[in-house]
Amino acid sequence: MSKSQSQRLLSLDVFRGATVAAMTLVNNPGDWGHIYPPFEHSVWNGCTPTDLVFPFFLFIVGVSIVYSMERKITDPSQHGKLILGALRRGFLLIAISWVIHMILHPGFEHMRFPGVLQRIGLVFFICAVLYIKASQQVRDWLFVILLIGYYVVMNFVPVPDTGVPSLQPATNMGAWLDRLVFTTNHLWKESKTWDPEGLLGTIPAICTGLFGIRVGSWLKRKDRDDSIKVSWLFTYGVLAVVAGLVWDLFFPINKALWTSSFVLYTGGWATIALAFCYWLIDVQGYKRGIGFFLPFGANAITAYVLSIFIPHYINLIKLCGGSLFQILYKPYFTPEAASLFSAVVMVLIVWIPMLILYLRKITIKV
Repeated sequence: MSKSQSQRLLSLDVFRGATVAAMTLVNNPGDWGHIYPPFEHSVWNGCTPTDLVFPFFLFIVGVSIVYSMERKITDPSQHGKLILGALRRGFLLIAISWVIHMILHPGFEHMRFPGVLQRIGLVFFICAVLYIKASQQVRDWLFVILLIGYYVVMNFVPVPDTGVPSLQPATNMGAWLDRLVFTTNHLWKESKTWDPEGLLGTIPAICTGLFGIRVGSWLKRKDRDDSIKVSWLFTYGVLAVVAGLVWDLFFPINKALWTSSFVLYTGGWATIALAFCYWLIDVQGYKRGIGFFLPFGANAITAYVLSIFIPHYINLIKLCGGSLFQILYKPYFTPEAASLFSAVVMVLIVWIPMLILYLRKITIKV
């Protein structure tokens, strides 16, 4: 824990904070059985606004790598230290997720090995190493090779236990690999046969991080003025969205599989969103209304962890035989509105400790 003294890109903190707030919102509905469609994940193929949240965060991880390491990588003698630091941070993110699971669900027998923080940790470490050791040209070629390679594997390589390629939940190559490595006891509890944050899907997720590195490197260029930067970022974003929609015709946009089309589609929207924030906040100097998101953005991982613990323990509170949701919200709203209002309240509750940290200029670093 340390006082943050570094200069930060304000629009990036706002974008990160809005993403974390959205993640908290969609992960904590009052009633999972009654949710407005935009706040649900796609059943399988397709992309709802909720499906954008996780790729946006991995995209931000890539952008943040550039802003935190650009000056440091100019000295090759520091590369080893930087890589060890990235390894430490990646490991801590994975360990934090496992510790959370052990606290909330004691016991190792059914502990889920993959997960959100695990994927963030792996993507951060691999992307950090590629940023430290590889040129932008190498990263661009790797981006293309990984996306095309993943497309080929998922669509044309027979899955060992069925003998045919598949893009279905339990019979695709990623699901087979996860069952082989983790066994069904350590996969997502909702399925036990596949995991939305599995091993194979982490490969295209790395491309989402590389997408962020490419955008962050463009934003950091000193040989272009802001108007050119913003124009090209909007152009890149739109082209990526269109490319994702075209690829969707034969490799469906799918968050659980993290398909190549999903990488392009969500990366495009993330680029458009960051370009808009950058133009509005850093170029035009518009600051009104951004204060709510900055506490989330300054301590994103801490906010994510609290968004798991706080709702868990609040939901354990029982009054008059019912939960707080059943007493405070359900009787006075429609089912969907009550569920959404409960989620908004959870966001506000998590925001309070984040605001305290922000006002004290404390950043809890992982």
